[in-house]
Amino acid sequence: MSFLTLDHVSHHYFSKNGYTKAVNNITLSIKEGEFVALLGPSGCGKSTLLSIVAGIIRQTEGNVFLQGKKIDESEMEIGYMLQQDYLFPWKTILDNVLIGPKLNNKITKELKDRAIDLLAEVGLSDVAEKYPNELSGGMRQRAALVRTLINDPKILLLDEPFSALDYQTKLNLEDLVANLLESYHKTAILVTHDIGEAIAMSDRIFMMDANPGSIAKIYEVPLELRDEEPFLVRRHPKYQLLFEKIWNELEARESGKKAVEIPNE
Repeated sequence: MSFLTLDHVSHHYFSKNGYTKAVNNITLSIKEGEFVALLGPSGCGKSTLLSIVAGIIRQTEGNVFLQGKKIDESEMEIGYMLQQDYLFPWKTILDNVLIGPKLNNKITKELKDRAIDLLAEVGLSDVAEKYPNELSGGMRQRAALVRTLINDPKILLLDEPFSALDYQTKLNLEDLVANLLESYHKTAILVTHDIGEAIAMSDRIFMMDANPGSIAKIYEVPLELRDEEPFLVRRHPKYQLLFEKIWNELEARESGKKAVEIPNE
């Protein structure tokens, strides 16, 4: 059974003058423990799909199933990590990490100990009592990741979480997130504009078209790349080959021309 299934999902944004079809007839399945990327131009509905999976908005048509249950009937925890860290500046890093359990009256000594352990795992054990303005952007995003993981979500939704960071920090965080999610066997969906990031982190890449958003093509990332650290993936010969295929396809779709065939070897 598929872990997450979108079955003919469409979503319309309504206004006084009519409606805009953000995504149209999206059907896809994701296996448990799989890391997939949604790649495409601005306005193709990537973030809309994440919001539907998260239950923030409800699709206009179709259904979303999580382990066979409709998403609005599932009690499974879903984690959502955004481009901005949205840490409360007046709270310590540890208090920020524990904000969800505190709001739900679920703070226990065991949970607090787990938060401290997770902060140590991402290299933040010495800043638990510091405040967000004392941390770099990369450190704040690591804290946001721990805040996302503290409730033990079964699926993580990552909406361009590295796009505001400098390149070196971004690459380091890609490695950290990929390794952490693999070690905890988490299912993840990454929204990104970055072809390299999608290849380096994902098992599969769903390329999307815009106006309205739809799945245009699906790329399987070669096993040789999936077995490497994201940083090392970019040095592999098969990385460049896949990058060129995806780049060529995106360019062709934007220009309306036929994509140039690139051989597999």
